[in-house]
Amino acid sequence: MQSRTPIDKAVSLSLVHAGEPLASAAPAKPPVIVAFDRKELALILSLYGRKVGQGEWRDYAMDFLRERAVFSVYARVSERPLFIIEKTPKLRNRQGQYAVTNQQGRILKRGHELGLVLRVLDPQLAVVG
Repeated sequence: MQSRTPIDKAVSLSLVHAGEPLASAAPAKPPVIVAFDRKELALILSLYGRKVGQGEWRDYAMDFLRERAVFSVYARVSERPLFIIEKTPKLRNRQGQYAVTNQQGRILKRGHELGLVLRVLDPQLAVVG
């Protein structure tokens, strides 16, 4: 009886490719993801910091998806977001790419300028141009 070495076992394995053949596959483009730019994040995080300081907000989450970027604000860790700040570039030429939605899903404010849209969450906030 002959003993098999680990090398013999590896040689007997075969690889299976379940997708398209590699020769015909075009180089895959990475998916385009929408994100907040530095200025937008500065505005949002400035508002968030003030609200945390006032004890109204406690946590946040950011999601960067294919068609929109979302900043969700929470009062507690394990519940639905109090507010959702969205950037949807596809709506740039229509109602405006920025929107603030409340916990029930109602759009509180939509517009073309983030600073003006965020005023619905902090009315005493002055927009400096």
